[in-house]
Amino acid sequence: MHLWDPRAHYYPWLCDAPPIAFRYGDYRALRRPYLAADYRADSAAWPVARTVYIEAEWDPKDPQGEMDFIAGIRRQAGFPTVAIAQAWLDAGDCAAVLEAHARREFVRGVRHKPKPGQMDDPRWRAGYARLAPLGLHFELQAPWRQVGEAARLAGDFPGTAIVLNHAGLPLADQMEGWRGAMRVLAGFPNVMVKISGLGNLNKPESRAAALAVIDLFSPRRALFASNYPVDSLRASFDAIFREFDEATRGFSEAERRALFHDNAVRIYRME
Repeated sequence: MHLWDPRAHYYPWLCDAPPIAFRYGDYRALRRPYLAADYRADSAAWPVARTVYIEAEWDPKDPQGEMDFIAGIRRQAGFPTVAIAQAWLDAGDCAAVLEAHARREFVRGVRHKPKPGQMDDPRWRAGYARLAPLGLHFELQAPWRQVGEAARLAGDFPGTAIVLNHAGLPLADQMEGWRGAMRVLAGFPNVMVKISGLGNLNKPESRAAALAVIDLFSPRRALFASNYPVDSLRASFDAIFREFDEATRGFSEAERRALFHDNAVRIYRME
């Protein structure tokens, strides 16, 4: 989940005009504060036990400012439980940024949206190599066409966990290619996948994609996520999780608990 306040802080994508190209189209409805009370209201129909904050593309010149903001919300609201911070792995200050993130007891990893080819770049990889020694994992958001790079990364750094965001961003007219790429990535045991951000698919396609991810990665390496409030552009929190619930009725109770709760607790070290 995300929290933000574009009135008080600078998020280029939320604050700059005109809006950037976005997979859901017009996202101007998101250009408002979304804070703890908003998330609690949206998720009220579900027993949310713990929460994982994912960096929200805050001002890249000030990655620590975002974690200060989240630390303040944690003191006031009691959540998010843990956080994924922003870090640019090929930046000159990468080492200092990662070390500062690692000193915060609630930070579990960092997210970066690499450009095509960037995961093979030696300078970027040098930053990536710093994660595991600091106890941090990597959240990857990239289209499925970059999964080959991610597979090489996973194989070359088997001690660093990767959590692929939004199921590799499948598209309705590219499902065969997406499935093949995800099958390759599933061969690496240090890779997990979050099932979220499927708003470009219709309901049958979304369910098929979710079930394909679980089949490829197993119920132990997949987990459901809200991507709220971004996915509010497509459906309510309740509708998204009702769909996840209905799609997994054929799984055992232990498998369902893993997908909805236990895997997140383990992967994000929220014990």
